[in-house]
Amino acid sequence: MSLAKKMVANICFCSLLVFCDLSEAAWFSRDGAVMGTTVHIEIWVEDEVVAHQLIDMAFTELHRIDSLLSPYKPQSELSRLNKKAASGEIQVSPELFELLKRSHEFSVETAGAFDITFASVGHAYNYREQQKPTEAQIWPLLSAVNFRHIHLNHNGAGVTFSHPDTRVDLGGIAKGYAVERVARLLAQRGVRSAQVTAGGDTRFIGNRQGAPWSVGIRDPRNKQAVVAVLPLVDEAMSTSGDYERYFIKEGERYHHIIDPGSGHSIKGIRSVTIIGPEATATDALSTSVFVLGVEKGLALVNKRQGFEVVIVDSKGELFFSNGLAKQDK
Repeated sequence: MSLAKKMVANICFCSLLVFCDLSEAAWFSRDGAVMGTTVHIEIWVEDEVVAHQLIDMAFTELHRIDSLLSPYKPQSELSRLNKKAASGEIQVSPELFELLKRSHEFSVETAGAFDITFASVGHAYNYREQQKPTEAQIWPLLSAVNFRHIHLNHNGAGVTFSHPDTRVDLGGIAKGYAVERVARLLAQRGVRSAQVTAGGDTRFIGNRQGAPWSVGIRDPRNKQAVVAVLPLVDEAMSTSGDYERYFIKEGERYHHIIDPGSGHSIKGIRSVTIIGPEATATDALSTSVFVLGVEKGLALVNKRQGFEVVIVDSKGELFFSNGLAKQDK
């Protein structure tokens, strides 16, 4: 039996268990728009008043993080950094500094495949207006794309950009950080079963009342279909896809995952899904693997204990990391 069929069979059984448990369960959920994406929060709490208080707290925290890290809000701390860091050292909050530090670590680990300075070119794309930069516009901006242009002063939480045109965008790690942060806050307040989703990033707390959470990986070319279904318990899952923010012009797809080396949208992969113990890492790794490609991406994940990956390439073929591939044997 193939891996996909095994997963579907497993999930059908798990779904039956969930249905039985739901007859007595007290699930509370809410959807909203934060960080430029759709957010879904679902928790198991016996007290309705407490449930709404917890969900209010969760959305308040997401809005706080958005106000800190959004590159689109002129008053955010990240926007202030982009505006001033090339002129001298800027003091930033411990929270932002830690995310910049973690981003640097991923950049080093992936030899620059993960690079938050992609925004130095990425800002020239306008996906709503279906506008892409010309080669003449991209070329002079490429020199600003290099994570080594970001200098972190670990003694004083100071940040400096060594290139005048460098910009950073934490879109490849911020939503994962946000859902991880919210999940931890909920867990600290006694929640033992919950789902926090922001766009392609999800953090699951515990199981779904005695059964794994049933999570489908969508078909990148058919939003009504899935290519695999995974049973997850107390794990994070992040998907990066070329169908999230994109437009098609003259038969070519332009999407938001930019190759730091060329300034162009990555080709060769349609989606990458990472499963692991922490959403900040799964978010960054899904972007990293997308940029690295199938072979190098699989190698990156296979050497990380506790992480797995499902890749859909440009032909629609599926590739699994070692831990998932073994289940198919």
